[in-house]
Amino acid sequence: MTVYLERQGFHYSPATIHKYMNTEMGLFSIVSPKKPGYEHGKPHKVFENRLNQDFHADRINHKWCTDFTYLFLKNHDVRYNCSIIDLYDRSVVASITDRYITSDLAIRTLKKALESQPAMKGELILHSDQGSQYTSKTFVEFCESVHVTQSMSKAGYPYDNAPMERYFNTLKNECTNLYEFQTEESLYQAVEEFAYVRYNHVRPHSSNGYRTPYQTRIAR
Repeated sequence: MTVYLERQGFHYSPATIHKYMNTEMGLFSIVSPKKPGYEHGKPHKVFENRLNQDFHADRINHKWCTDFTYLFLKNHDVRYNCSIIDLYDRSVVASITDRYITSDLAIRTLKKALESQPAMKGELILHSDQGSQYTSKTFVEFCESVHVTQSMSKAGYPYDNAPMERYFNTLKNECTNLYEFQTEESLYQAVEEFAYVRYNHVRPHSSNGYRTPYQTRIAR
């Protein structure tokens, strides 16, 4: 909010903005719903951590991060989103929401990301956690078939995939937790619009010097 106001010519400290948002506008943080449980499968293959929390990328499409998160409909039914972001500019290169958290959803999301970047050159590293969707035989073989190098966080270390954690927190705090979605179609549309429009083209990102991912991507 401080960055948005400065771009409009208004200069206030974060403490002042926070005060007016709370006391004058009655805006407060939203408590997230309880995280649903997952079923864990036996891994086909686990990969070394090739990032080691180095989230800087010198070129586009060199380091991608991916993960799943849970989203809720108004009736408390759960849907799952799989997203991939490019660490070069933190842009969302693919996002798909569906009913089940499966390796098929992970594969479809990676396919969508690859199809959106047809001119890729050089090694592409895809970093994830050790979830069964990413360690499954079908996902591992698909990555091998498209020449994607897998990298994985150490088990139980979410900071190893911090950019994805941050993106999903932003998605929920600024989009999905603000509304009640009657249908899965309305949820899916809201998530895609947030990812590809607001997050990539409108929202400034601190990792980009408060430029949007799109501004950073075209300025290379």
